[in-house]
Amino acid sequence: MGRFVNVLRGWLVMVSVVALGNTIQSFRDHSFLSEKLYTGSPEFVNGLQARTFGIWTLLSSIVRFFCALDIQNKTLYHITLWTFVLALGHFISEAFIYKTAPLTVGVVAPLLVASFSIVGMLIGYQCITKSQEFTSDQKKRQ
Repeated sequence: MGRFVNVLRGWLVMVSVVALGNTIQSFRDHSFLSEKLYTGSPEFVNGLQARTFGIWTLLSSIVRFFCALDIQNKTLYHITLWTFVLALGHFISEAFIYKTAPLTVGVVAPLLVASFSIVGMLIGYQCITKSQEFTSDQKKRQ
């Protein structure tokens, strides 16, 4: 496993921990979402929406953390990649289609994290696949 994959694992843990913090904040006070993310339509943010957002964020956090632990698991890797694709799609649609989340720091940050994570995971997938092919070739030779 290459150095890049180890950096990716660290990144996934860091993103997971930050998501856990966002989850706690979503359950503590729903104004967090209306003040930081959905500033275009803060009236749409209520306790139910904040808890739903919190559960999604918690699920993403757990999936990303376990992917960092078992980064060789291709199914888990693909699911983790999709968490970032869905997050990117959500924030792009809220910013540009529904106009509930204008491009503030609170929205640009998750857009950048999701984008960088997608690129990093696509590169990491190539590294992991090559590493697994190399390992299987070595076993065949023995």
